[in-house]
Amino acid sequence: MVRAPHAHADTLPTAGLPRLQGLAPVVGPGAKLLVLGSFPGVASLTAQQYYAHPRNQFWPILSALWGLQGDQALSALPYAARLPIVQAHGLAIWDVYAGCVREGSLDSAIEEGELNDLAGLIQRVPTLRAIAHNGGESARHMRVTQALGLPVFKLPSTSPAHAAWSFERKLAAWREVFAQAGLLD
Repeated sequence: MVRAPHAHADTLPTAGLPRLQGLAPVVGPGAKLLVLGSFPGVASLTAQQYYAHPRNQFWPILSALWGLQGDQALSALPYAARLPIVQAHGLAIWDVYAGCVREGSLDSAIEEGELNDLAGLIQRVPTLRAIAHNGGESARHMRVTQALGLPVFKLPSTSPAHAAWSFERKLAAWREVFAQAGLLD
């Protein structure tokens, strides 16, 4: 893993805060698109689940893209039941940071970010066609992902902290990238 410079030099000192470790990638055979967040928030780390905050729009966006409604909507399913569906659709999920020091959940509070081994994952998953960054902090590392030789996209963040875009506007941007990566029927 590669150490990134301080993510945000203008934030408060992080002395005394514990070092946080991220989640393992969700990757199945035949994955076509890797969506990279920045680092799991407190709710996700506590639950050990990607996008666990109830107001995060990640699961509702995927459900809308794949026509999953009602009892079939991903947010209506237990987390363990969501992952095989995600994998069956060719989606892989991970974060740019393997670990960091951070108080709270905001990306702006990330310090001492340690990058995940993205090149290693790309080598292990030869079916990947593209990488998409979920939000601005993840996209700060586009130079790293662009060097991996796949098309790279920046998606609007699904975080509840990114309220500037409506759900419909985010959905349209995600739909375009998912279509280009071959994840829509």
